[in-house]
Amino acid sequence: MRLPALDVADRRLVTRLALGTIAWRARLDYELERFCGRDLAGIQPEAVAILQLGLFQLRFLDRVPQHAAVSTSVELAKRSRGAKAAAGFINAVMRRATRENIPLPAREGDEIGWLALAYSHPRWIAERFVDWFGLVDAERLMAANNEAAPNVLRLNLLKGSREEIVRRLNAEGMEIEASARFPETAVLKGAPKFEAESYRAGLFQAQSEASQLVSRLLAPAEGATIADCAAAPGGKSAHLAELVGPNGRAFGIDMNFGGIKGARQLGRQLRHRNLQFVRADAARGLPFRDCTFDGVLLDAPCTGLGTLREHPEIRWRLAPGDPARMADLQSRMLANAAALVKPGGAVVYSVCSLAPAEGEGVIRRFLDANRNFLLDGHPPNSQALKDLLDERGMMRTRPDLGGLDGFFAARLLRIAS
Repeated sequence: MRLPALDVADRRLVTRLALGTIAWRARLDYELERFCGRDLAGIQPEAVAILQLGLFQLRFLDRVPQHAAVSTSVELAKRSRGAKAAAGFINAVMRRATRENIPLPAREGDEIGWLALAYSHPRWIAERFVDWFGLVDAERLMAANNEAAPNVLRLNLLKGSREEIVRRLNAEGMEIEASARFPETAVLKGAPKFEAESYRAGLFQAQSEASQLVSRLLAPAEGATIADCAAAPGGKSAHLAELVGPNGRAFGIDMNFGGIKGARQLGRQLRHRNLQFVRADAARGLPFRDCTFDGVLLDAPCTGLGTLREHPEIRWRLAPGDPARMADLQSRMLANAAALVKPGGAVVYSVCSLAPAEGEGVIRRFLDANRNFLLDGHPPNSQALKDLLDERGMMRTRPDLGGLDGFFAARLLRIAS
């Protein structure tokens, strides 16, 4: 059975099971190794996966009774070709886990190690967070990374007012929380219904609030011509197309053919006729003349360290050298993207990463090499974003500070000649 075939409550549970088991892997493995009495590397991988899923239910979910978590784990093993022979072993381990809890090691003496295990992050990430934000904030951030992210929509206000669209969504069973910073942002109390008529009619798309704020930081004027230089999957391009209105033009650029294909489909669904997509690699060069656009957005590929709630697998995939490696790529892309901006125009650089090397470090490197650009210390929409802007006008968000994904963004102005 595929996820869309499930009802909303079961869909939410399955999503929580998958993401939670991945996020809490280190903590789960710590207990399982002690229950099993050996290194998990010596156990069949499918059996380990079943044990991780079962223990996650015991430790972190109230909805699933203990006996159901045990019996389901055993049943999964019996149905699995790789884990069938281990069904009895899995039953024994899971039953032991209902009776016993393995305490964490003492925090004193190795506080970084304790944080990494307690909140299930690789040690090097825990070290970086403490270095960047201090011990108290790092612990709060790692705790937030293991919480479920809110479901957020961007309402397509070209299709109606916020009030009209919200009424449609309410009638289809989607409940909206209190108003967000901008009228197109809608935070849901539950999950979006992509089978709803309002979705098929192009009245909304799923897009995190922090991601929407990036387009608002660029703040293109109605009728402007703009470019989104790393456009897939197309959410920000569509948002910009809405902001510039039917008399403006938006170009989405991306090197990934599959991503461009999906972005075009999104543009068609949202009925944005002023949005076009071009396949190109912004790190190598862009197929437009310099000084062509009123505004440019570069939401650059990055480590994703600000999105560990939605993408917990990132924490286990990254290596310590990845932020610096990505910063080199981002710097090349920013140089090419900024060349497209007209004098007097703006370029917004953003990443969904918390690494300083990928954020302020890229901006500092760019400004040192490009004296015809300056940092916009008072960007548009400053009042709505005032709690997110630092004293220099750069935007920073974190999941432990207001529940937003971790983003960095800065608006640069090209000095008129």
